[in-house]
Amino acid sequence: MEIYIGLDVHALSTTCAWVGPTGKRLGLTVVDTTAEDLRTAIAAIEGTKHVCFEEGTASAWVYEVLSPQVAEAVCCQPKKRGGSKSDANDAWRLAEELRRGALERIVFKAVREMAALRDAVRGHRLLNQDVARVKNRVKSIYRSRGIAAQSDDVFEPTRRAAWVAQLSPPYRELAELLGQELDALVPLRARAERRLLEESKPYAAIDRLSTIPGIGPIRAAYITAIVVTPHRFRSKRQFWSYCGLAVVTTSSGDWRRVRGNWVRANPAKPRGLNTNRNPWLKEIFKAAALSATKLRADHPLRIDYEAMIMRGMRENLARLTLARRLAATALALWKKQEVYDYSKRHRPPTSRAA
Repeated sequence: MEIYIGLDVHALSTTCAWVGPTGKRLGLTVVDTTAEDLRTAIAAIEGTKHVCFEEGTASAWVYEVLSPQVAEAVCCQPKKRGGSKSDANDAWRLAEELRRGALERIVFKAVREMAALRDAVRGHRLLNQDVARVKNRVKSIYRSRGIAAQSDDVFEPTRRAAWVAQLSPPYRELAELLGQELDALVPLRARAERRLLEESKPYAAIDRLSTIPGIGPIRAAYITAIVVTPHRFRSKRQFWSYCGLAVVTTSSGDWRRVRGNWVRANPAKPRGLNTNRNPWLKEIFKAAALSATKLRADHPLRIDYEAMIMRGMRENLARLTLARRLAATALALWKKQEVYDYSKRHRPPTSRAA
């Protein structure tokens, strides 16, 4: 018998509810959020088991713990709901939506083989963010005292004393403390980058993606770790949506009668890019597009970008077009296991006979 299980996972407890193929509620239990207790609770339920839980801090761990024991493990993105809320209600709702196939946003969970690479990417990302935040805090101290600190010279340990001397005494100690924090973070960031490059070596996809203009080894490692497999996406449009590069359009009152026939009254109007996306991938491809605009003047991508500008396209839209092109290229190269070749990916349009 098919059994559909909903898990409401918290740090200390997990509420487990399961229903049968007709939707009949069969059981509800609460267990400790430990691997042993979760496995025991699932093993005690008889039948072909399908498990559903919400995306969260421990969702990847729950997937790894339970996926060997069940026929299907599904992670979904939670959404705000009205009405009464409790752990039991959430678990029943997940079980019922899994049974009816009504889950709207299913979150892909990576296979274990790429866990080290994904962890290296996360560490590199966090340390990059920490370094940037400390640098911004250092500059904000000088700006707050009317001192222009535009260059990176303010972060150099050998020049720090000269910069701190420009501050009045009440503000010097904080500037020195933040400078010492930055000195500690910079070597850690370099260590995280070395680990990321080391973990990238076994993956041939990273080498292929690195051949794309604007995408080096670091960005290629990020893309590989986040996407895991390109076959998750049937087309480039699905990949654009995942990357936050899909254009959202809206329309209303689309049809009107003309001479007895229905014709479109108003074209769909663009309303920006989709917001339900992976923010890291959006940042990567937009940064790669910006790098592509700074290639040598005779590079085909640089020529394409300047041609879009000459046709009257705004610079931000031209860079978005490049980002979408690079994302589509990355997906195609990964699926076909090829390296970048501009002549194959971007053929000039053929002229039609008159």
